[in-house]
Amino acid sequence: MRHAAIPHARVQPPHAETAPPRLYLPEDVAAVLGCSAWWVKDRARRRLIPYTRVGRAYRFTGDHLAEIIRMHEARPAVPSTPAVTAAVPKMNAPSPTSLPAVPLPTGRLRARPPRRARQDQFGTAA
Repeated sequence: MRHAAIPHARVQPPHAETAPPRLYLPEDVAAVLGCSAWWVKDRARRRLIPYTRVGRAYRFTGDHLAEIIRMHEARPAVPSTPAVTAAVPKMNAPSPTSLPAVPLPTGRLRARPPRRARQDQFGTAA
């Protein structure tokens, strides 16, 4: 009885070397993000952004950079509502024109006195 030939997928042994990820300098990350290298290093030092530490140096992979961008992505404050629910009037909400006008204070602003006393107050000659 002959078995049909089964194509074998090439399996790499677990100790096979794979290429390490490319590591970027803080200056490279700063150039992509449009900020300073100091900002990147400071955020890494305070553990606010992902990084890899090689010796005493901060290094970043492409995945780190993508995560940093996602972390600082701005989203709309108000989610868009479907047109069907937007057309339904709200019964209890007052219209902007029916709100009473609140007068704003119009008094003059006065500067505070300086913290340091002036030299001539103590009778010293300048």
